[in-house]
Amino acid sequence: MASLVAHPIVPLAVAAVLGRKVVPLSVVALGVLLSILPDADSIGFRFGISYSSPFGHRGFTHSMGAALVTAALASLLVRKSVTNHFAVFIFLFVSMFSHGLLDAFTNRGNGVALLWPFTDARFFFPFHPVEASPLSVKRFFTRRGLEILSSEAKWIWAPCIVFAALGVSLRQRHHDVD
Repeated sequence: MASLVAHPIVPLAVAAVLGRKVVPLSVVALGVLLSILPDADSIGFRFGISYSSPFGHRGFTHSMGAALVTAALASLLVRKSVTNHFAVFIFLFVSMFSHGLLDAFTNRGNGVALLWPFTDARFFFPFHPVEASPLSVKRFFTRRGLEILSSEAKWIWAPCIVFAALGVSLRQRHHDVD
């Protein structure tokens, strides 16, 4: 998996592009939460749920279906504080589904159940340059953790920062800065 510090960069970058008029700070915070929510499935290890189970780590919580349902429900929570409901729904969906997509770029594990419930198959992208992060915080704070952060800086953070900068620049050109 990508680390819990890497997953929030996607909603933060998308929010920068869309601007606060479309995605207020409360919705950005919800998007950040949704971006890390799929890894709540790791608690299943404590209950004997195997990694390869649809309910195991990188299972249904990492799927497009789970992201759609969760984004729809989360959109209802913020509907009174936003004006563009569809944009907020898409933002929340991208925030959560990006988790599974980033994990599919990592170099370890059994893959990601991106298309659950249609299939239990686990997927990796053909190109998987991101060093997989351990689930253990203790194991993260080692030399391996620095390798992971370096990999994420190159393959996740840098592209997201460029995306955000270009998006903000385009908004500024169109005088839609907030």
